Amino acid sequence: MNGRRGLELRGRVVTRAGVLEDGVITVQGERVAAVRPATEWATTHRELPPAYAGTVVPGLVDIHTHGGFGHRFDTEDVAEARDAAAFHHRRGSTSVLASIVTAAPDTMVAQASMLRGLADDGVIAGVHVEGPFLSTTRCGAHDLGYLSDPDPELIDRLLQAADGQLRVMTLAPERAGFDTAAKQLADSGVVVAVGHSDSSFDRFRSALSPQGCGTLVTHLANGMPPLHHRAPGPVAAGLVAAAQRQAFVEVIGDGVHVDSGFGALVFATAPDRVVLVTDATQAAGMPDGQYRLGICPVTVTDGVARVPGGSLAGGTATLLHCLRWAVRECHVPLYDAVAAVTSTPADAAGLDEVGDLRPGMYADAVVLDDQLGLRRVLRRGRWLA
Repeated sequence: MNGRRGLELRGRVVTRAGVLEDGVITVQGERVAAVRPATEWATTHRELPPAYAGTVVPGLVDIHTHGGFGHRFDTEDVAEARDAAAFHHRRGSTSVLASIVTAAPDTMVAQASMLRGLADDGVIAGVHVEGPFLSTTRCGAHDLGYLSDPDPELIDRLLQAADGQLRVMTLAPERAGFDTAAKQLADSGVVVAVGHSDSSFDRFRSALSPQGCGTLVTHLANGMPPLHHRAPGPVAAGLVAAAQRQAFVEVIGDGVHVDSGFGALVFATAPDRVVLVTDATQAAGMPDGQYRLGICPVTVTDGVARVPGGSLAGGTATLLHCLRWAVRECHVPLYDAVAAVTSTPADAAGLDEVGDLRPGMYADAVVLDDQLGLRRVLRRGRWLA
């Protein structure tokens, strides 16, 4: 209903605190006012409770996405970036970090400056910068010509351009100057993510240790050497850090970037430290065809995006698809899978007003059917079309 009490939503409510089989969420304006069992709600109201809507989960939080529905975040066009965010909002990802990729320094700074305005307006939750301080060996779809060792001056320019909205930056820990750059970012309140790396187990692990500044692994197992029992490398280092609660690990849960067995392994190792992401590009929600990621041409065939050299070039799925993949293919309990697309990514990126349904949080919610199909999306207390 939308009376003086505000909007009220009833269903099987999944929150960080647990699963409420029959609960009522009360919304006032943009915020959650209360979450109660329907029986408790009924004791203070004379009318019948709202109709049962389905399974209600917090609005999904995607901290690694480059665009969608033909639109990009790695652009200086504010309308295009706004449309990319709107696509993901309508598909249930009510909070997204806009990810920009390796490019000319002036281009990256201009993109960060434009995205800052969208973050200030609440359209996006902040900016994620992926590159240019990445491994040339494990660069994936990043342009080799602009990769470099960490440059404090460029970091300062990005920080100033984003003006408090730079939330995450990905660096390879083996790059000369990593430790200084990581401290520079951490001291500015930026989450240091490690990835696109060819480093040893020890070097990667040290970046994620209490003495290091890294707290997040960018798309674990992608953009790094495969796990091997005599060369455990970054994958093992990331898993150990997550198991010891010293890092969060991203997993691209689209069913393409990693096998479901690997997804099951990661959840079994550290279920409360897994961050499902899409790494979505402008091709998300679009048919097969020709697209771009940064300056690199991308071909999508059968829903799989690749650059001409054959490397995967981001994803084409939505975060709700990743949730279903975790539940159906990796056999992860619904509670753990929901956490991996809501509260855990919010924690990993330092987003303290989204990712859960409790009083005071933004009223972001996704209503699902019994098959985890999308019914409705509530963002900032308003239903999206």
